[in-house]
Amino acid sequence: MKRPTAFSLAALALAGFLCSSGLTGLQAQVRDVGTGTNPAATNPPGSGADHANLLDTGDTPDQITVVGSLDEKRNDIVPNLGATSYGISQNQIANQSQGSDASFNQTLLRVPGFAQDSYGQLHVRGEHANLQFRINDVLLPEGIAGFGQELDTRIVDSLQVITGSLPAQYGINTAGIIDIHTKSGAFNQGDEIGFYGGSDNTYRPSFELVGTQGKVSYFFTGDFLANGIGIENPDGKDYPIHDHTEQYHGFGYVQYLIDNTSRLSLILSAYDADFQIPNNPGQTPAFAVAGVPLVPGSITTANPLGVSQFASTHLDENQNEQNDFAILAYQKSSGNLNFQQSIFIRNSSILFRPDDTGDLIFNGVASRDDRYTLTGGAELDASYYLTDQHTLRGGYVLLVQHASNRTVTDVFPTDADGAQLGDVSEALKFNQSKTGLIYGFYLQDEWKVFKPLTINFGARYDRVDEYDHEGQLSPRVNGVFTLTPDTVFHAGYSRYFTPPPLEAVQEAGVTQAANTTNAAAIAQAGADKSERANYFDAGVTQTLFKTFQLGLDGYYKHAVQQLDEGQFGTAIIESPFNYRYGDVYGVEGTATYVRGGFEAYANAAYSVAKGRKIDSSQFLFDPAEFAYIQTHSVFLDHDQTATVSGGVSYLYKPSGTRVYADMLYGSGLRDGFANRGRLPMYYTFNLGFEQSFHVPHFGQARARFDVVNLLDRVYELRDGSGIGVGAPQFGQRRGIYGGISLDFGPQPQKKDITPAPKNAKDGKG
Repeated sequence: MKRPTAFSLAALALAGFLCSSGLTGLQAQVRDVGTGTNPAATNPPGSGADHANLLDTGDTPDQITVVGSLDEKRNDIVPNLGATSYGISQNQIANQSQGSDASFNQTLLRVPGFAQDSYGQLHVRGEHANLQFRINDVLLPEGIAGFGQELDTRIVDSLQVITGSLPAQYGINTAGIIDIHTKSGAFNQGDEIGFYGGSDNTYRPSFELVGTQGKVSYFFTGDFLANGIGIENPDGKDYPIHDHTEQYHGFGYVQYLIDNTSRLSLILSAYDADFQIPNNPGQTPAFAVAGVPLVPGSITTANPLGVSQFASTHLDENQNEQNDFAILAYQKSSGNLNFQQSIFIRNSSILFRPDDTGDLIFNGVASRDDRYTLTGGAELDASYYLTDQHTLRGGYVLLVQHASNRTVTDVFPTDADGAQLGDVSEALKFNQSKTGLIYGFYLQDEWKVFKPLTINFGARYDRVDEYDHEGQLSPRVNGVFTLTPDTVFHAGYSRYFTPPPLEAVQEAGVTQAANTTNAAAIAQAGADKSERANYFDAGVTQTLFKTFQLGLDGYYKHAVQQLDEGQFGTAIIESPFNYRYGDVYGVEGTATYVRGGFEAYANAAYSVAKGRKIDSSQFLFDPAEFAYIQTHSVFLDHDQTATVSGGVSYLYKPSGTRVYADMLYGSGLRDGFANRGRLPMYYTFNLGFEQSFHVPHFGQARARFDVVNLLDRVYELRDGSGIGVGAPQFGQRRGIYGGISLDFGPQPQKKDITPAPKNAKDGKG
């Protein structure tokens, strides 16, 4: 039975709001090294490049100016300050394959350093996950990772991916900061409906409702997605077996202007998805189940019970995922002081339902896994302009988390050698729950030493009180040297502290499964610990001819209690563990070119990620592999040596015609015993076009056509081997898609509301 979700609540809130109110630019895709402001602050959503030439509807034009100013000041509270960031705008999303109908992780794969994995997972700079998502500069607490994409690309106005040596405001999850600035009713005028569909029985209707009424502006969007390739195919053929998915997304952003210096913002989001687990044909049964006919001749002296007949194509495993959150934020700008105080709540759940009979026949184990988390918290970020040389920033974050894990596992009894004793299963019930606390404080100073040099230094203290009780004071320092306006160097050091995800930690339950088909080969269960790391980063950006920008960045991380995750059981859910030591290093290069309607980009990354000695959750591992890791440094399973992405696009504005093509390349993730092997390299090409046209009496329409994996390359993301890898997974085969959307917005004269340029000296407005 599904838990109640916030989707219905969001719909009710939308209906109530609409009833009560009576309502029915181009940002170049470039690297930035944080010269005291991040690119979103220089061109914030709602002001500047992203929203120049907005439609002037005659409705409260002053509100556009106020909202744009508040957006800019909000961005200045938490700038990237020496970290490496990569910006993506609405225009760039339109230039990628499938546009805003692409999943959110496909958008991130166009960012340097991101590697693709199975089950929709992403890895950046050699990290398993460890990503922090922020929405309108408010932390989104971590949820339970699943197959689907909780965040819809459709909500994005612009986003920044921030990596490297992070300033002190970013804690807990530090591999990469995904900072999303959402669309807003203050700038996006006109409701929209759309439909997108094609290969694999894909269909996706969607809508957007936007507008302004007095001091209130709103943006709501929702969609329904169904297709026959919800999870990567395990056999690489054209049509996966038992792989249907149905997903619902709902999102709302409402802001109320209290006055010209303050506002309240409310964000609501809901996601509900059902997935069939795809079947891999030709699997060999291994156990006997009472009442199921046996394979002829399977009864032997060594196996007196025989083996039951069952075709793996008939397995019926399923998973439901739900993620909902709400954020309420108050922002104030008063003189030299800017701050944003927010409170938030989030619930996240995954329910894996096995095929009881089939899983027992193939694995000897059938596990129903029900995981749930509820997180509430608060965050404050503030900046104070002290002098022309010093800007102070500080704040806190507080997270209260409750996680529960209810598991019912059917197993067979075994003898001392692990052989099946009976064909009637027994149920092992395992319930655990935990309420924990994570909190952190930070303070830092942006010091403009002299005109070319800015140093940002500070520290944060984080503490976790959950299964483990740990804390750390983490110094941070970054320097940016502007040799010329076109040549900028940066370097930094950060100390990081990353607790294991509360919802994924498994308490010791190895004795409960002894003498069953789910018995652990290693009866040891050390507690998962927080990762502690020293991180170094340095790089340079160079602009040529005002249209061509190059970037180069290198990094090195040394960790103690390096966190990693893997799928070790029959349920497709990740479990964390620690390597005692970890080393990750690499280099990234970027190039972008923008001229008129033509854009091109290319990213390349080289990465190495290694770990040594398993220090926790030892019961998850095979004894031979475990023994090898204790004496050898091994590649992490998500290590991919080389990753490349690139694309070109052209927008012919007079006719509204857009054509685009992009590509992805990966040298292959790790496989084999102790990750000593590597899967073959792969590459895919995608292309498409979009045509805009006017529909009389309605508004603007856009028709789109996309081809994914144009050459129909068959490539394997996973082969079922490696540390914590449970099954083979292949990338998507060729897909052909099309769609149309209709914008019901007004079409009056355009108005340029670009604000006055920022002071190049100090980054202040």
